[in-house]
Amino acid sequence: MNRRFALVDRDGTINVERDHITDPGQIELIPGSAEALVRLREEVGMGIVIVTNQAHVGRGELSPADLDRIHERLLALLADEGAAIDAILHCPHAPDAGCSCRKPAAGLALQAADRFGFDLSASVVIGDHAADVGLGRAVGATTFLVLTGHGQEERVSAEPLADHVVPNLAAAVDIIAALVPREG
Repeated sequence: MNRRFALVDRDGTINVERDHITDPGQIELIPGSAEALVRLREEVGMGIVIVTNQAHVGRGELSPADLDRIHERLLALLADEGAAIDAILHCPHAPDAGCSCRKPAAGLALQAADRFGFDLSASVVIGDHAADVGLGRAVGATTFLVLTGHGQEERVSAEPLADHVVPNLAAAVDIIAALVPREG
């Protein structure tokens, strides 16, 4: 059986929501998010891919090199708390670019599944936007809307697409741990 994966949004789900992060120093973990990711990997046995829309790259407000530095900082903060991530995949396009990778389009999920060889319908998608749960719905995954970040304000549009609405990433992992048989 292939390993199951969680596709997890970045801003507002793992790290504190800030309007268009442009500097690594702006990355601050949401309390409990690293521990939740550790549990997801170690207790549940899932792989983890961060999937994030980064339109400010496409708008020329952030260079790809600066985005790499932001992701390096995020990975370092997570590693400091024992959390490992398999990959970070991002859409660098502006919303009007018409790409296939900007959530809720399935492109990032398809990239992750192709790279790691997992079944998207057996995966989970966790995020704080309707676009996140829309991505999960598009690929047949189990979807979680977290109420951190933009979750509260997105709730009306996102809740119909979400299989579960939870206060935070840790609460999502609690449900996943109960639903997903431990693989090994």
